[in-house]
Amino acid sequence: MGAFPAGDPSGDRARAEHPALAGLLGRWLGSTRLASGPWGPERTVEAEVTYRRAAGGFAVVQSYRHLEPDGSHFEGHGVFTIDPDHKDVLWYYVDSSGPAPDAPARCTWRDGILRVERRGSAGWTRHSVRVDGEVLTHVTELRRQGQPGVPEQATEGSVVGDVHGAGANGTGSAFIPFMTSTFRRS
Repeated sequence: MGAFPAGDPSGDRARAEHPALAGLLGRWLGSTRLASGPWGPERTVEAEVTYRRAAGGFAVVQSYRHLEPDGSHFEGHGVFTIDPDHKDVLWYYVDSSGPAPDAPARCTWRDGILRVERRGSAGWTRHSVRVDGEVLTHVTELRRQGQPGVPEQATEGSVVGDVHGAGANGTGSAFIPFMTSTFRRS
């Protein structure tokens, strides 16, 4: 059996069959390096993430968790699915640090990297996920609201500028790395 079941017999819904998702399936163990900021000092913590098929193959569920040195934990859960009209990957994600977004974000898939940019109340977050052999890397970057060049008219899930964080007119501020997770398939 392949990474996903055969196509939908009804023909009217797209299963979560996408190369960006197939390589993620399974349990991954590793660590996350958090940059220093309002959330605390720079540190590296043990982490795990799992990706599993759900909803009859129409979704991939993501569950992330890391343990802090004081014994507390952070967790996040996402659902990936395929937009049946455009065949793009959509991601809805919520974590223990704040409110849930209003809508799923549209991902891009280029050069083996699944990338999404989301706008929230504090600014923009960019996630880049890549599997290289048995290593999964997930980099989370922030662009805080109020930084020069952050366009106010941008909407949730839209890509702002190029993939390196420049604004539409080339004057945007760069994304700042926040979390870098590296995992090995368990």
